[in-house]
Formats: sequence, structure tokens, C-alpha cells
Amino acid sequence: MANNDLENNVLLLDDEDPDTPNNKYLLFHLGKEEYGIDIAQVTAIEELPNITVIPDMPEYIKGVINLRGKVIPAVDLRLRFGLKEREYDNRTCIIIVKVKDNTIGFIVDTVSEVHDIQKSNIGAPPSFKNASRHNQYIQGLAKQGEEVKILLDVEKLISGEDQNILNDIPEE
Repeated sequence: MANNDLENNVLLLDDEDPDTPNNKYLLFHLGKEEYGIDIAQVTAIEELPNITVIPDMPEYIKGVINLRGKVIPAVDLRLRFGLKEREYDNRTCIIIVKVKDNTIGFIVDTVSEVHDIQKSNIGAPPSFKNASRHNQYIQGLAKQGEEVKILLDVEKLISGEDQNILNDIPEE
């Protein structure tokens, strides 16, 4: 995604468009790692708006945002993955996704681009003997030239307990 798309404040994606192929992924950074999510689940990419903090939420649920009259929970993926918190800057974005019956915003360091990744280039997620529960979020590993992109399963990013918390936040 070009920087001028971010300067226009929003990039809307039409998941109803029949020309949107199934093998497109939105790539974004958390620290030095590049992650991807299926573009079909992304509804918008926004500059990070003001976040209203809600008391007694898990640390990674930063609060809620008002997006065109709709209240949307904001989840910091850095904190969700147990990474070190960093101050938000002008490149920090929020990716708006539809997860089951909820609309959720995932805060990321920066959005890279929408990339075509063929299924033949996607391998199974790692299965380490002492794997943490965080590996459950990984849908697969995509080989792109000499690099590997970590593809995430958006639905698994929100646990059952988180889903209950998010269901209690009114959207309007």
C-alpha cells in the first residue's frame, strides 16, 4: 500500500468484488517480522484514531475507536503476541477486520502491501515440541523469494474469553 493511501486516511476494500482473488494477503509489520492476513477478512485500513480506554480489559485490548459512527474494539497485535510495547507513531495503522459476528481493529506497526501468495508457496505452520499457545494463530508460512511471511488465522487471534468481552461492547 502506498503512503499516499494512508495520507488519505482510509483504504476501503470491497470483499464483495468478484475480481478479488482468494490468494491475496495484506502484509504488515510487527517489529522486524512481516505478517499477512487474508484480504477477504479485511474491510478497511485506517490511520490510528483516538482510542477510548475501557477499564478492566486485557492489556492487549487497548480500548475502542469510533469508526464512522460504529464502536470498534482496538487490539494491539504486538501485545497480543507478547512483544515489547512501542509508542505509536505516524506509520501505526489499524486494520479493520470482520471476525465471526464482530468487527475488530488490529493495531500494527505499519502496513506493507497487498500481496498475491499462491497456495503452493504456503507451508504448514510450525509445530515445535515446546510450542507456545501463540503458535495457534499461525495459519501457515509463505515463501516469497528468500523471505518467509507469517500468515495469521484472524479468527484464532481472538480467544473464547476475548470473544465474550468483545460481545459485551455495543457497536452503535
